[in-house]
Amino acid sequence: MRRVILTSSSGIGLAHANRADMVVPLIFRFVSGPLPSAMHLNRYLRGRDTSGDICWSDCVRQLPYVYRADREDALLRFCETYGVELIELWFDPEPNSQLQLIWILDYLRSEPSITASLRLRCVDFELRGADPRELRQRAVGKLDISDNDLEIASIAWEAYRASTPELCFGLLGRQLGRLSFLQPALEVLFAELPSPTTGLGATELQLLDLIASGHSRTAELFRPNAPGTRVFDQWELGPLLEGLALGPMPAVAGLDGKLATLDPDNARGRNAAFRRSRLSLTDFGKAVLEGRDDFRRHNPIKRWWGGTHLTNERLWRWDPETRSLIAPT
Repeated sequence: MRRVILTSSSGIGLAHANRADMVVPLIFRFVSGPLPSAMHLNRYLRGRDTSGDICWSDCVRQLPYVYRADREDALLRFCETYGVELIELWFDPEPNSQLQLIWILDYLRSEPSITASLRLRCVDFELRGADPRELRQRAVGKLDISDNDLEIASIAWEAYRASTPELCFGLLGRQLGRLSFLQPALEVLFAELPSPTTGLGATELQLLDLIASGHSRTAELFRPNAPGTRVFDQWELGPLLEGLALGPMPAVAGLDGKLATLDPDNARGRNAAFRRSRLSLTDFGKAVLEGRDDFRRHNPIKRWWGGTHLTNERLWRWDPETRSLIAPT
């Protein structure tokens, strides 16, 4: 029986664990920046076309019995051609993986014939960094996917893509079936909305706290095992740090000023600038960290939370103490 695993990019180690004939990592990041369009996401799964965009098979190792032309076909058509009887979903509890899970389930919902082939693996541990030798033998629970699960995934994906966080907030009090890790992931994501006290999200506050504790080098802040909630990867932490350091009233001093003028795609130059930086908190940053001032009252905000565009004029906030969503005033 041929088996395919769909997983997040953090589950790439599964490719070396021989748990399936083929492992397809989904590469999209949904926790920062504007969401990819539905057309772009569908094109990724539908195989190679004339646009030149990356497609699902670009991240899959070549198999000796697979024709190159078939690798460029749609993922589900490929599975049909090669007699794939089981499609397993391996997505760990971290927020981006859970968002990928509801996206791919929403996509698969439009293909009713595939539902019987789907199995959800209960991955209650971090896939990133997991030893392939341990993954090869590790017992991981397996659940069938029902129509109700597919419907919940579609509702959740639509809610996350909405122009306000209100629909997602409604999911916090709802039973989400077999998607047991989705609700905790959403709560972690809500904590990334600006606080009503400090004006910062959880990760921004953690960056300030780490700097106040003496972590002055970006390598210490960006490493995968750094303390704190790991919603964002190292490429997403950089812009967050820039927002804290390069605004009209900085909370952080010592970030290399060249970052303000370097092209966002200039990874080499930006990495060098981050490495040159020696960070400390400004007096304002200390006041924000202690809850005595609001960062957003003095600095602009232009970032995304799912489909919600956050700006100073349209600023949704999250109160972690009361677990309440606060609408713009």
